[in-house]
Amino acid sequence: MTRSGRWFIAALFPLALAALSWQWWLPLPAEFLVRGDPPVKSDGIVVLAGDGYGNRIRAGADLAQRGYAPIVLASGAAWIYGVCECDLAIDYAVRQGYPRALFEPLRNDATSTEAEALAIFREAKRRGWNSILIVTSDYHTRRARLILNRLKPEDLRIAVYAAPDRFFRADRWWSNRESRKTLVLEWSKLGAAIVGGL
Repeated sequence: MTRSGRWFIAALFPLALAALSWQWWLPLPAEFLVRGDPPVKSDGIVVLAGDGYGNRIRAGADLAQRGYAPIVLASGAAWIYGVCECDLAIDYAVRQGYPRALFEPLRNDATSTEAEALAIFREAKRRGWNSILIVTSDYHTRRARLILNRLKPEDLRIAVYAAPDRFFRADRWWSNRESRKTLVLEWSKLGAAIVGGL
């Protein structure tokens, strides 16, 4: 065999290995984004804004009904045709059968997870809370945790709960367009969050 032939085989081997093992390594970029905590009893549950399908607010309501906290604050920043997102989220949860008394709106003008975190911590201080159970989409947990831990007061305990997303599946993110978009967008935001914290 010629020298160039040996180089060709040597180069082909890792490609063949990657092709045969894709089911193991392809989910890794998506699985890295998901870093949720088990739920813990807290003074309050805060549902982060940014989910127009109700996954986060339903997860927060379920946790409250299971006794993890007495109240769910629905954070809302985006004003949609004059209505705050948190009000829409609460109305949606009530239509799903949850009692309205379980929820309170946390209206804010945040346009980023960082600004939302600061609004949440101000509210936690106002209420005298020592612990918060944060609910967000599973793909958002690593970035949310990074930002929340960087900004939180030292005496405040937080846990970040991963609500399953309607479209995103870490084990097969490549199978639909929404999952692929979510992966690329979340990785870009995670990079920005890391750079912003340096």
